[in-house]
Amino acid sequence: MWEGRFITAKKRGRWEYVGRARGIRAAAIIALDDDPDGTRHVILVSQYRVPLGRFSLEIPAGLVGDDAGGEGEEATTAAARELEEETGYRAGMLEVLGEFYSSPGMVSECFTLLRATGLERVSEGGGTEGENITVHRVALRDLSRFVAEWRRAGHAVDVRIALFMNFLGV
Repeated sequence: MWEGRFITAKKRGRWEYVGRARGIRAAAIIALDDDPDGTRHVILVSQYRVPLGRFSLEIPAGLVGDDAGGEGEEATTAAARELEEETGYRAGMLEVLGEFYSSPGMVSECFTLLRATGLERVSEGGGTEGENITVHRVALRDLSRFVAEWRRAGHAVDVRIALFMNFLGV
C-alpha cells in the first residue's frame, strides 16, 4: 500500500499491517551490570517516541542491517553497536535468547532478543545525533518502583520491560 525508508504498510486480503522495509530486522538487549558487591543492575533507556507523543522507557534496541550495504549484518553485531551507541556500555558477552514478535496482529517485525553481560562503560551513550537518549542504570531490587514512578509521571513503558521483570521475578 505504501513504503517508506524503514516501514511498509501492507494489505493481505482484508488484513492491514505494517512491516519493515527491505527485510530490516531489530535487536533488543537485556543489559545486566553487576557491582563488585554483587548488586545487579539493568541498563534501560528512555527517549521521546513520536508515535506515542511522549517519552518511553525501554530496553536498548535498534535495527539490524538498516545502513546501506548492511543487509547481511548479524543480530549480535547490531546489538553490540546499538548497546554502545545508546548506553555507552560495551558487552563482554552477548547471548541470543531467541526471536520474538512484539505485536503480531499489527506488525510483522521480528526482533532478536539478546542478553548482554560483562559490561564496561566506554562512553556516555545517548544514541546518534537527534536521538537524545537518556541512560538509566537501575538496581534490579528497585526496578518495580522505578517503572511505577515512570508510569505515574505519565510516560510510556515498553512491554519488553514487563516481560523482563516477570522473567526475573522482579
